[in-house]
Amino acid sequence: MAKQSIKLTARNKRIRRIRKKISGTSERPRMHVFRSNRHIYVQIINDTKQMTLVSMSTEDKEFDASDLKGKMAQAGRVGEMAAKRALAAGIDKVVFDRGGNLYHGRVKALADGARQGGLNL
Repeated sequence: MAKQSIKLTARNKRIRRIRKKISGTSERPRMHVFRSNRHIYVQIINDTKQMTLVSMSTEDKEFDASDLKGKMAQAGRVGEMAAKRALAAGIDKVVFDRGGNLYHGRVKALADGARQGGLNL
């Protein structure tokens, strides 16, 4: 088995283990984070209706990183912008789903940015 596939299967195991315990409802939807090497994505999902309520990423048209330096600052800005969109949609409480990643670095910066934006994680 190649090294990459071992990492992916381990990550998939972590995702399944987390998702057994975390579920988004209409009162408290799930805030899911996906982190790639270049970008970071966040979705706020209602699992009972199986629909995405709010999404934001570094690839979004409204996202401007010209004044930011580094991926950590970009992740924080994505968290703030996602929180603003969520508040506009009437969502103020969410369940944080780190998506199999460690709560560290860019994932933590995104969560902190969402808290600064007004979301209750």
